[in-house]
Amino acid sequence: MNAGFEQLVADAPYGRVEQLSPLVRRVLARNPSPFTFTGTGTYIVGRGDVAIIDPGPADPAHVEAVAAAVAEAGERVRFHLITHTHLDHSPAARPLQARVGGTIGGCAPLALADDGPRADAGFDPGYAPDFVLTDGEAVDGPGWRLTAVATPGHTSNHLCYALAEEGALFTGDHVMGWSTTVVAPPDGDMAAYLASLEKLAGRPEDRIYYPTHGDPVTEPQRWARHLAAHRRQREAQILAELEAGPRAIPALVERLYAQVDRRLWGAAGRSVLAHLLDLEARGRVKRSGADAWRLP
Repeated sequence: MNAGFEQLVADAPYGRVEQLSPLVRRVLARNPSPFTFTGTGTYIVGRGDVAIIDPGPADPAHVEAVAAAVAEAGERVRFHLITHTHLDHSPAARPLQARVGGTIGGCAPLALADDGPRADAGFDPGYAPDFVLTDGEAVDGPGWRLTAVATPGHTSNHLCYALAEEGALFTGDHVMGWSTTVVAPPDGDMAAYLASLEKLAGRPEDRIYYPTHGDPVTEPQRWARHLAAHRRQREAQILAELEAGPRAIPALVERLYAQVDRRLWGAAGRSVLAHLLDLEARGRVKRSGADAWRLP
């Protein structure tokens, strides 16, 4: 990690309650990494009767910090809502439920088709929700209502949660302010991800996005459109590279991500694969042998 990132980690408010708005608080887990930024932000929504969004990793200290935040406020937890089932988002749900009560729900369990590199290391195999929300379904409490917004792409089961009372959207890993989102096949899907970005750009939540990693995103719909444009630019770069002849994914990553931390090149390769699969489905590229791609 570079010195700037190490300083961000040193200054991060781990275990403390941050009041972000009248209805929204956040407790940051101490799990910084190149994929999680300074850590997982667990959100507490409401007052009195509350919902917790993305309880976080299986870290006893983080579970204790979130439980203490609720207990010190004298509150009752109604729901633990999960955006998706990566290991930095959902495993704390059951131990936190044992401490503070409430029911666990939100996204559906994920049935993986194979053991791709991101899938076998990244997903929570123990996730078993008490209930599942589909697009447009909601849970509520006194003075708040959280509506599920289906946003597949980063994962096939990804949900965001809209808080109409504050014009806000909890975006999980679908939209982040500090980085672009990894889209890793076999479960991640670039076409679905772009369609989900377009969906958000047309929704009414125009004040703020709360991603699970990084700071809140102001001018959120503008940022969603920027992220979509970035993906289209990356697609164009891939096509331009293939004009010179067939290329394997590692060669494309070395060219396109030359300025990116090499520790992220594996994940970058998965996103490049997601782009290529989308382009293949649209007839823009073809496979060339066992591990290379070419223009038609």
